[in-house]
Amino acid sequence: MQALRTYFAGIDAGSTYTKGALVDDRGALVETTVDMTGINIVTATKKAYAQLLEKAGVSEGQVAYVIGTGYGRYRITFGNTQVTEISCHAKGAHALFPGTRTVLDMGGQDTKAIRVNDRGEVVDFCMNDKCAAGTGRFIEGSARVLGLSLKQVGTLSMNSSNPVKVSSTCAVFAETETQEQLAWGNKLEDVLYGIHVSIATRSIGLLRRVGIDPEITFTGGVSQNPGMIRCLEEQLGQKLNTSPLTNFCGALGAALFAREKYENTTGTGRSAA
Repeated sequence: MQALRTYFAGIDAGSTYTKGALVDDRGALVETTVDMTGINIVTATKKAYAQLLEKAGVSEGQVAYVIGTGYGRYRITFGNTQVTEISCHAKGAHALFPGTRTVLDMGGQDTKAIRVNDRGEVVDFCMNDKCAAGTGRFIEGSARVLGLSLKQVGTLSMNSSNPVKVSSTCAVFAETETQEQLAWGNKLEDVLYGIHVSIATRSIGLLRRVGIDPEITFTGGVSQNPGMIRCLEEQLGQKLNTSPLTNFCGALGAALFAREKYENTTGTGRSAA
């Protein structure tokens, strides 16, 4: 009788979305899942884990180790332990793009600049967690006041040829400024791209504080925004590593840490990492 495969899970409990990733005993990514976090983080993480296993066709008994990360990592009651999202994004980015030396993680509540070595280990980092002006929340506020989805904001901003300068340094005031800029006759796409420019400028400031070493991998939910990718690449003068999976770097890194910790504990790995 063939033995069942062993799997390892990572759950990234973010302020806006909860994501999950499952890897096998070789470290290969098997499945991912994402859903809104909502008001109850415990419920959201349990739901994400159940969805992850169901999508992968894996039973809970086959999962040897679970690591939680993200804003709500200490609320993941079924996890074995926790690892910071900084370390997890670094590891996940390096797994997807082994040449990664700098990571920009832009989520709904904060933005992190992370410098890593050739093993994906964190060398230095800094973050903006006191103000939403340089985060996805800044875009969400503008989208809400305009009645647009986040996907529409990113797509429409790509049509801009003359971005409007957004002077607000507060996400709340930026919503008002967005309406005012449109009332003054500016084009919607130019206002939207101006918002992206404002966020990109603050994010690049964080990157410069840790040092910008190529390759740069863009992670987090905002890494799926084509307008933000274009804006960052224009300002940085270089291409960014992005893919549909960079949204899951935190969860992927957590799952890979789960595999390492299990192997190091049980002695099943080739060597202690």
